[in-house]
Amino acid sequence: MRWSAFLWEATSGRRPGVSNLLLVVAAASSGGLVAYADSGSDAAVQQPQLPPRKKVVVLGTGWGGTTFLRNLDSRLYDVQVISPRNYFAFTPLLPSVTSGTVEPRSIVEPIRRVLEKKGGEIKFWEAECFKIDPQSKKIHCRSNVGTNLEGNGEFLVDYDYLVVAVGARTNTFNTPGVVENCHFLKEVEDAQKIRRSVMDCFERASLPFLNEEERKKNLHFVVVGGGPTGVEFAASLHDFVTEDLSKLYPSIQHLVKISLIEAADHILTMFDKRITNFAEDKFGRDGIDVKTGYKVVKVSKDDITMQNPATGDISVPYGMAVWSTGIGTRPFVVEFMKQIGQANRRVLATDEWLRVRECDGVYAIGDCATINQRKVMEDISEIFRVADKDKSGTLTVKEIQDILDDIYVRYPQVQLYLKSKQMNGIADLVRSAKGDAEKESVELNIEEFKKALSLVDSQVKFLPATAQVASQQGQYLARCFNKMKDAEENPEGPIRIRGEGRHRFRPFRYRHLGQFAPLGGEQTAAQLPGDWISIGHSSQWLWYSVYATKQISWRTRMLVVSDWTRRFIFGRDSSCI
Repeated sequence: MRWSAFLWEATSGRRPGVSNLLLVVAAASSGGLVAYADSGSDAAVQQPQLPPRKKVVVLGTGWGGTTFLRNLDSRLYDVQVISPRNYFAFTPLLPSVTSGTVEPRSIVEPIRRVLEKKGGEIKFWEAECFKIDPQSKKIHCRSNVGTNLEGNGEFLVDYDYLVVAVGARTNTFNTPGVVENCHFLKEVEDAQKIRRSVMDCFERASLPFLNEEERKKNLHFVVVGGGPTGVEFAASLHDFVTEDLSKLYPSIQHLVKISLIEAADHILTMFDKRITNFAEDKFGRDGIDVKTGYKVVKVSKDDITMQNPATGDISVPYGMAVWSTGIGTRPFVVEFMKQIGQANRRVLATDEWLRVRECDGVYAIGDCATINQRKVMEDISEIFRVADKDKSGTLTVKEIQDILDDIYVRYPQVQLYLKSKQMNGIADLVRSAKGDAEKESVELNIEEFKKALSLVDSQVKFLPATAQVASQQGQYLARCFNKMKDAEENPEGPIRIRGEGRHRFRPFRYRHLGQFAPLGGEQTAAQLPGDWISIGHSSQWLWYSVYATKQISWRTRMLVVSDWTRRFIFGRDSSCI
């Protein structure tokens, strides 16, 4: 005999104390099962209340902010994201966007899609922060897409932890006329404007009523700044002109001129000299006019004025100028720095754990901040005290070696100094202060210890403002937030030189993975760890593979690869869209 299953529900009001009754009967030919559940009785068990989650507010959706969000365990915190742009942009490919090699939408990923993959209740607001109040732990924001009842679109957001990852703006060095007359290359919108401007210059130079001098002026493209961005843009523009636009504008293509202006003696000064020399030689062969040792002092609508010690002031007419000379601090960050006593600094100063100095609960990553590495000589007396466990007033090599690992972690410049001087260990360093340190029993007093470590702080270095640094900082900070509760009970950092116990986390350490400098003509210079230098076509294919791999989604990865393939087959698009 086959039985069926049925569901019967009785609403409240039948018996006191019972709001509803659920009866389920399920049976088969071999037997049956009856289950009762009373969900509304007076004796219902109260669920324990979970403690409220700490609120983490993230400013910015660039490399640092997005990497932090992708690695953060959002179940542990109430996460809120505020940014004036609702997408992440793969900024290393912006020069490719200017020439049509890659389309703008191929290098952007909607931030809400990134947050959706994380799960949880992460909130996003498209707005910009214009003031940080560290005393009350609130930030003042202004919406870009709507207004409130007062019509100004402003609102307040409070925080327990604030992660400032707003990047930086281009530094004009207060040069007159730069903001009004030059293009920048920091955002996707900048790349789109440059692309349209290039095509406008060619179309304007093709008009029938212009003389040759006016055509030359319109086709003179000036790039100010010989860093990686300026060099890559100049190379990308040269490829666009020679491979595509020369076929579309044959009558004026011989009038095109590209100038690269750099105040230093060489371009790409952060690269190995072999790469610098190759880049300058290649640009010379390609017809790109590289002017080193020139400082731009004024930019007008029609001319750029530059100075050189040998020639004095020189003014040259131009059709389009791109300014790429470094980074500057955003206005609200400048005001924030004044509030916390950092008014005389260029960017926000953080400690080795990315915490903004003199500011509770605020972290800063990416281009808007720099790590202020603690110097050994500032703590030399405390280091001596911690190492001198027997309180004898002297240190043996063995006593130093007992805390050497903690010193290496807390003060990485010590290890860098030993490596730069080709020293095998602390014994070699001590030998420089005291004649013979072959035996562990050799002792140093405080003055001899100071002498031994007096030069190690020369190895303190500032990190470059690159996507690679910001990404690693975001990943590190997310890992710290994920382990914050456990680290309170089981700290994993080095010994506290000033204080008791250990630091909760190991300090941030940047690991340089290499850098590229595309030079046009399907040639790229690569400088990888271990002093490995590669220049040529093989490095270009390495550049393709690395940049495709580093895309944050399969969607953008496929779009970028398809754009490269399209360019190989059909060339670059020259439409003024």
